[in-house]
Amino acid sequence: MFTYILTPGFTDTDALGHINNTRLPVWFELARNDVFRLFTPDLDPKKWALILARIELDFVGELFYGTEVEIRTYIDRIGKSSFTVGQEAWQGGTLGAKGQAILVHYSFTEKASQPLEGELRKSLEAHLRPE
Repeated sequence: MFTYILTPGFTDTDALGHINNTRLPVWFELARNDVFRLFTPDLDPKKWALILARIELDFVGELFYGTEVEIRTYIDRIGKSSFTVGQEAWQGGTLGAKGQAILVHYSFTEKASQPLEGELRKSLEAHLRPE
């Protein structure tokens, strides 16, 4: 599991004082940087080896301005060339949102998916969500 702590800013809120629902996909992507580094350690876009195939997000509680949010990032599934990243947003011990992203290991020069093998697969397996 990877963890990322952020402090919501005033601009992250909506008129009701909650964290705006458009912020969670951005926060989840930011917290996926640790996963991205498994493929591209320096995060250089010219060396990028992933494409985003799908995201989904469920809002299960409230998140508020002024209190840190912990984003927990797991690997939920590893396929031949794609894998699923599961994420949760926690604030004050309460789950506020959860989601998944499907990423594909991809070669932009070959325009084709690439297998998840060897050390790369082992790196992903090290972050599998516990049963």
